[in-house]
Amino acid sequence: MNMQNHLISTAVFDFDGTLIDSAPGILAGFAAALQAAELTPCVPLSDSLIGPPLNETLMRLSGSEDVELIAYLTEQFKQYYDSTGVVTTPAYPYVEAMLEQLLTAGVELHIATNKRLAVTHAILDHLGWRDYFVSVYALDMVAPRLANKPALLAKQIAEQGLDITNTIYIGDKYEDGEAATANQLGFYYAAWGYGGLQRAQMETDWNWLDCPSAFPSVMVSQR
Repeated sequence: MNMQNHLISTAVFDFDGTLIDSAPGILAGFAAALQAAELTPCVPLSDSLIGPPLNETLMRLSGSEDVELIAYLTEQFKQYYDSTGVVTTPAYPYVEAMLEQLLTAGVELHIATNKRLAVTHAILDHLGWRDYFVSVYALDMVAPRLANKPALLAKQIAEQGLDITNTIYIGDKYEDGEAATANQLGFYYAAWGYGGLQRAQMETDWNWLDCPSAFPSVMVSQR
């Protein structure tokens, strides 16, 4: 859904690669986990790994679907990331100002992320952002965990009573756009993140954002 000429009252954000630059801490956590298991990564440790659920990425890095190995790697990753990665994760430049301007303009803010819920809350607390967001949804917020981002957004829309006609989703991956489209939300692509999309790869009804500082002016112009 293209949101030009629509009143936007609610913005739902992805987290990694959209609000926070989590790559350095996450990649260091992957390296620590693989080193503990004496494994060499099957694919390069690069920003392209950021975004998917942890177990999927660890299977890709290890080249294995062995349940015990993935559980061990997960525990090793968590030991590193939950103690070191959380407190060293920065926000992208201008993101905090963007969030504050949106709040001042009366836009309601939410988060929908593949990141673990406890870690997301810890980073929000570290950055002093917990009170900015009405709700924070993550795949592991229920057991069994939600299947994917479209299901996550659907749950958030239903439980929070979001009006899809004036709600948008902002993310840095093509999959984020697909999740928004599946839930009939307008989508804004965060070009500063990890997705690496070119404008030619965008769907015709998606919107492009070059930098966080451009976002409030786009929103205000549509209110």
